[in-house]
Amino acid sequence: MQNKSLLAKELAKGCRSMDDIHEKLKDLFKETLQQIFEAEMEEHLGYAKHDPVGNNSGNSRNGYSKKTVKTRFGQTEIEVPRDRNGEFEPQIVKKYENTSNQLEDQIIAMYAKGLSTRDIEKHMQDIYGIDVSPTMVSKVTDKILPMIAEWQSRPLDRIYPIVFLDAIHFKVRQDSRIVNKAAYSVLGINLEGHKEILGIWVGEHESAKFWLNVCNELKNRGVEDILIACKDGLAGFSEAINAVFPQTELQLCVIHQIRNSLKYVPYKHKKEIMADLKKVYQALTLEEAEFAFGEFKEKWSNKYPIIIRSWENNWSELTTYFKYPHEIRKMIYTTNIIEGYHRQLRKVTKTKTAYPNDEALIKIVYLATMDIYKKWTMPLKDWGSCISQFAIYFRDRIKPGLII
Repeated sequence: MQNKSLLAKELAKGCRSMDDIHEKLKDLFKETLQQIFEAEMEEHLGYAKHDPVGNNSGNSRNGYSKKTVKTRFGQTEIEVPRDRNGEFEPQIVKKYENTSNQLEDQIIAMYAKGLSTRDIEKHMQDIYGIDVSPTMVSKVTDKILPMIAEWQSRPLDRIYPIVFLDAIHFKVRQDSRIVNKAAYSVLGINLEGHKEILGIWVGEHESAKFWLNVCNELKNRGVEDILIACKDGLAGFSEAINAVFPQTELQLCVIHQIRNSLKYVPYKHKKEIMADLKKVYQALTLEEAEFAFGEFKEKWSNKYPIIIRSWENNWSELTTYFKYPHEIRKMIYTTNIIEGYHRQLRKVTKTKTAYPNDEALIKIVYLATMDIYKKWTMPLKDWGSCISQFAIYFRDRIKPGLII
């Protein structure tokens, strides 16, 4: 505490304004940084400055190089020590590090966390004492657009055992008005059981033509086969995937089907209908499910014909999972895996009420996805058992040697 008091008194000498204080603090920062550099060089060489131990050691100090860095107290010039072998790498300010690039990286990192332009501007002013305009943030983040284009067109695996499809909706400014747009995501499970976002497409309306373009894009990027595609009620997708990947089996999300069914049911009947539907989708076999649905239909067809008609129209896609064992069933009967990804996206994007354009939306979704990828390090639970089953069910399509 006494040392801090002495330091404060020393700094206060000759100060007449806030600018004087900032100048003193900048000098203190510079001196501290220089001492850190010297300590790092001493550790790197293994001996102190002017120590005879360093004679004929094979490496020694070799002067300084000047570098200007930005701090919250303004710009300051520092001297970075060098060694004759050119091996010294300072840790505080990396060798050859460009300060502006470092700031750009920080702006992109903050943008990826969902911070608003105003928050980024305030942060950069508080920490570095520099002004960052919304235009600058946009220009800096625009630098990742070529990376996004490259990622969106990267080659994909030949086979994906399971692919999930779903949409997450955002508000985007278009032609001086705010419209609802969807980011359509395709999440694939590869042969090793790892999750991978195959692509993200932003659009206003889904249709068979839209999904046909998506499927053709996946095929052009190297996908030769998809065993099972799990989806919510995406308009036009079934026709599109059957045209491009005719062998792919389709599984409609049962949980979404149940939610849609309950929309037509008053509170007094919801519990009873839910219990009756559970007998259908939790049946052990397809035959048992068909029998349970027959009873459901007989009981409720007069009161809720819309529900009955919806289940009948979608029955083939709702019951695909019955042919598979429990490990695969619990994975494909719902789109929960891709919904989990969308929930993580929403944590980042929830602070933004509307995006100025499609590019701004694509940038934040891509950056958030790259952050989410860092957590996807392990294969799905019970994947070893699942891929063994797939190899039996689809032995004519999963060639020997593809499974590691």
